Amino acid sequence: MSTIRMWFRNYLTWFIDPISTITLTNVLEIIILAFLVYSILLWIKNTKAWTLLKGIMVLVVCVSIVYLFQMDTLIYIVSRAIDIAIIAALVIFQPELRRALERIGEKQIFSSLFPMLDIRETSELFSDRTVNEIIKATFEMARAKTGALIVIEQNNRLDEYERTGITLDSVVTSQLLINIFEHNTPLHDGAVIIRGNRITAATCYLPLSDNMMLSKELGTRHRAGVGISEVTDSLTVIVSEETGWVSVAYKGELTRNISQDTLREHLVVLQNKTVAPRKFKFWKGWNKNET
Repeated sequence: MSTIRMWFRNYLTWFIDPISTITLTNVLEIIILAFLVYSILLWIKNTKAWTLLKGIMVLVVCVSIVYLFQMDTLIYIVSRAIDIAIIAALVIFQPELRRALERIGEKQIFSSLFPMLDIRETSELFSDRTVNEIIKATFEMARAKTGALIVIEQNNRLDEYERTGITLDSVVTSQLLINIFEHNTPLHDGAVIIRGNRITAATCYLPLSDNMMLSKELGTRHRAGVGISEVTDSLTVIVSEETGWVSVAYKGELTRNISQDTLREHLVVLQNKTVAPRKFKFWKGWNKNET
């Protein structure tokens, strides 16, 4: 028994002593590192960087073999090529890195961690009337199998995409949206951009998504809808000309064959995305007209 007690004492001492030296700084470092590693892995998984990463891993294995067997000539070449490889990686991953930084900028990190420092209040992005007009036009076009691509701007401005189309600056109505996408009309080809309660432009060209996970049966219209949602925080409503299905693209994800109620839920959530400054306060409680 004395031997067993001695063993437990030694084991617990070995286990507890390191824990007793852990400080709050060490805990914060572990949390930050875990978050960074998780974010990087998630970013790699959701982009084409995963395919490139597998190629890099093969190169790392080959370089390890070169150093293991002391191949002097190849070691010389590898050592000179490292700097070039780093620059090449930055060039290759430039779209993904830019997208990742944009997503970081979109996240409200400090306001979520410290709600008492939140100095903003929400206001409607567009009215309920606009929501009803978009839904009405979308499903009337779906019943007639009229292809449509409607981009609803949020916080990121879509000026560069508006310039590729024809300026309208018109109030959002179901009749106007249906008329724009009607077959053989001058404005039916391309996307419509909506800002607030107005249609700002039509026949706009959008960037196509290069996401290899999208179904091969999807055409250019769906890939354009997903593409604009990958590079901005806009929501895109897509009507398929072949099936009459209504789909929604948001943050790079495509939800297909949705109902009117589902589309309304997406639009209602999108309504309260814009913010306006208000007075600083330490306690984020309920104010007048808050629920």
